[in-house]
Amino acid sequence: MEQDMRSLDKSIAWVTGAGSGIGEAAALALARAGATVVLTGRRSAPLEQVARAIEAAGGRATIEPGDLMDAKAVVRIADGINAAFGRLDILVNNAGLNIAERSWKQLQPDGVDEVIHGNLSSAFYCVTAVLPMMRAQGGGILIHTASMAGRFVSPLSGPGYTAAKHGVVAMSHSINIEECVNSIRSTVVCPGEVATPILDKRPVPVSAEDRAKMVQSADVGDLICYIAQLPAHVCINEVLITPTWNRSYVALHKQPHVKV
Repeated sequence: MEQDMRSLDKSIAWVTGAGSGIGEAAALALARAGATVVLTGRRSAPLEQVARAIEAAGGRATIEPGDLMDAKAVVRIADGINAAFGRLDILVNNAGLNIAERSWKQLQPDGVDEVIHGNLSSAFYCVTAVLPMMRAQGGGILIHTASMAGRFVSPLSGPGYTAAKHGVVAMSHSINIEECVNSIRSTVVCPGEVATPILDKRPVPVSAEDRAKMVQSADVGDLICYIAQLPAHVCINEVLITPTWNRSYVALHKQPHVKV
């Protein structure tokens, strides 16, 4: 028997890192599904552009710029959402960053702070800011963008990013342990390589041909929207999404076979 997806027509969604990439795609998808979307990022101009695209398609969006590495800014934005709408149904905890200096030979304390705060502290700040609202209203869903680097360790993403995204995965599972009794669900999405602007920070440039074979931002945005529309009694705890043409697998195929 087919099950109807939950309507988002009366839902309020807060999307962080909404100015580009996965955040932008998730915001567009949620708005198409009927949600009113609050867009947050450090720069106003990209958020305004996303909001205009949503409104041009008949959706509803507001912008709340802010640096999510600043706990006070996060609380201010969450309080503003509560004051304006009286609820928050969906948090897309997507803001994140990486740096070019990724090896232990290059890594310095300021780079450590930027990567850990930009990916892990900011995610924690958003969760602690919205959980009281969700408890009071009797439910809600938190969807966090982690990474394959949150499940597997390799030199590609660097130790700081890898450690931070492992933390995001653990954070999400711990939310379900404590908050399932409050009808609050948490999902961590672990994408493989996605063709987003963060690729421009790679120490080794990624070709346009390789980017075209990767998962696209819209693919992950649609997945996030699907998760948000699931019935309240269903929780997808964790999901991995990767390109079919997976460069890690291709590299393994090219290695000479070793006899044991």
